[in-house]
Amino acid sequence: MKTVLKNFIADEAGATAIEYGLIAAGIALAIIAAVNNLGSTLKLKFGSISTSLK
Repeated sequence: MKTVLKNFIADEAGATAIEYGLIAAGIALAIIAAVNNLGSTLKLKFGSISTSLK
């Protein structure tokens, strides 16, 4: 039983998976922020074009 507990404590696979998950979440947040900003910019640009065509 002690060997199983010792192996469980020494196993770092879960920590690595959590780190990769945090990196993926950070990248996803950066992509969402960029797309959101781009969407706002495009909305203003197309609004300006629409107004100038009227």
